[in-house]
Amino acid sequence: MYNRPRIIPCLLIQEQGLVKTVKFSKPNYLGDVINAVKIFNEKEVDELCLLDITASTEGRGPDFSLLRNIASEAFMPMSYGGGISTLDQAKKLFFIGYEKVILNTSFVLHPGLIYEIAEFAGSQSVVVSIDAKKKVLGGYQCYINDGKKRTENTPAELAVLAEKSGAGEILLNCIDRDGTMSGYDIDLVKSVAEKVSIPVIACGGASKVSDLRQVLQEGHAHAAAAGSMFVYYGKKKAVLINVPDEQELIAGGVYVE
Repeated sequence: MYNRPRIIPCLLIQEQGLVKTVKFSKPNYLGDVINAVKIFNEKEVDELCLLDITASTEGRGPDFSLLRNIASEAFMPMSYGGGISTLDQAKKLFFIGYEKVILNTSFVLHPGLIYEIAEFAGSQSVVVSIDAKKKVLGGYQCYINDGKKRTENTPAELAVLAEKSGAGEILLNCIDRDGTMSGYDIDLVKSVAEKVSIPVIACGGASKVSDLRQVLQEGHAHAAAAGSMFVYYGKKKAVLINVPDEQELIAGGVYVE
């Protein structure tokens, strides 16, 4: 019997298309997001995370028409983040088929919204996304609005507040590692995971199975999310949806007895 931590493809949406960023900038268009979801169906992934990377900066809500179409094609549980600023928007996302909602900007500006959503749907349905970046003189700073606006909080401080506010999970994004395929920032992940009792999903930097193993074992993450690892293939980063199979994960020490 193997212990199966969650391995989660994280897909970025911009203008209804699938994109991939590097350090939260230079979005590269990859294709139709619904086609990607269909391929992940075939790959039998356990869970998908969808993030609309411009909704908050553009001051708009979720694109419910697109999200409804995506949900109708998906066979796996899905979480969505981007532009969620009201309880009614969260309710609508649950209604059309999303198991979890992800809040970043709204959490920092209106932390009480986390409590409202958790009261309605349960803490397990609310994820707080923390976008962190290393400071020049050491330590980490958090950002909102797709990494464009700095806050005065450390990742650990926001994580503790998220847990107190009723969030059931933390999605911890490392801005410095996003899209670089240079491995997770283990120190960042560990510093947050050790401060909260709720699960921490690490994201940013994965390129191979050993990266997943390292962040789960050394970083104490409860789950590993990745983008580039699942949408690029080879040194030249050809666009190809690919997912390690169970035997690769077992052999790489990600799934252990």
